[in-house]
Amino acid sequence: MPRMLDVSDDVRAEIGDEEADRLLAGENAPGSYDCTSCRTPGDSEQERTSTVLFIGEETAVLAFAHATCLPSQVVQVTEEQLQGAVRSITGQESVTGHERPGPAEAMPEQAVLGVTSGLVLLGGELHPALVVEPTGPIARPGTTGGDGDDFLPLLIEQGFMPLPQLTEVPPVLHGWSVLLAMGQLHAVLQPGTGGGSPVAWWQAHQPLQVTDSWRQAANKHQQVLLFAAPVGSIGRQPREDLLREALDKAAANGKLVAAAMPLAGT
Repeated sequence: MPRMLDVSDDVRAEIGDEEADRLLAGENAPGSYDCTSCRTPGDSEQERTSTVLFIGEETAVLAFAHATCLPSQVVQVTEEQLQGAVRSITGQESVTGHERPGPAEAMPEQAVLGVTSGLVLLGGELHPALVVEPTGPIARPGTTGGDGDDFLPLLIEQGFMPLPQLTEVPPVLHGWSVLLAMGQLHAVLQPGTGGGSPVAWWQAHQPLQVTDSWRQAANKHQQVLLFAAPVGSIGRQPREDLLREALDKAAANGKLVAAAMPLAGT
């Protein structure tokens, strides 16, 4: 039966009209799936679902996401990232060719950073916050990964502070900033190497909308609080009170780091 799929023009151009039409007709699309953004279950028969095409140098993998998490889009990744992601699900040593995989190969436990915006109450004031949780374990650069997750140690080395409880605003992390332009969230910037221009640590595939109250709080404080937790610690929370509960739980479990970052833009 037809699926509630969104197939963007960019995705259609890559996979072709015939394949796109088959997806929309339900021939090649799964009913249920794990969202490639938040990693929670979705159902393309019951809710709007985005098709997300990850493209490496030689390989392409079609994934599915809640339309509320990600728009349908094409995402360029390195071949190494894509090969590793495909191996994690199929056990294959390599994948070659530019084939359009079917739903059995739908996307990876690839480490993509999921970002949620919300307001957090600290010291009697509402502060604009971003909550970052990867979709999979993060390996230290230059290592092969394995069962470990170095996400929090890597951030602590960058200056993020472990947060045992949410009682006060974390210290400012100098050199980092949150880019807000035209009222939309564009990127989290980190210092460039050798004192060069800032570079994107995280960048939205397309600018993310934030609420008026979040933007007003950001303009008031001229900074944004960034909380980060390893995969599985926060989850996809539909309301700010539930997000706060998840943050408190992650902090109590020693799985939360944070920093305050100046606001770049308006």
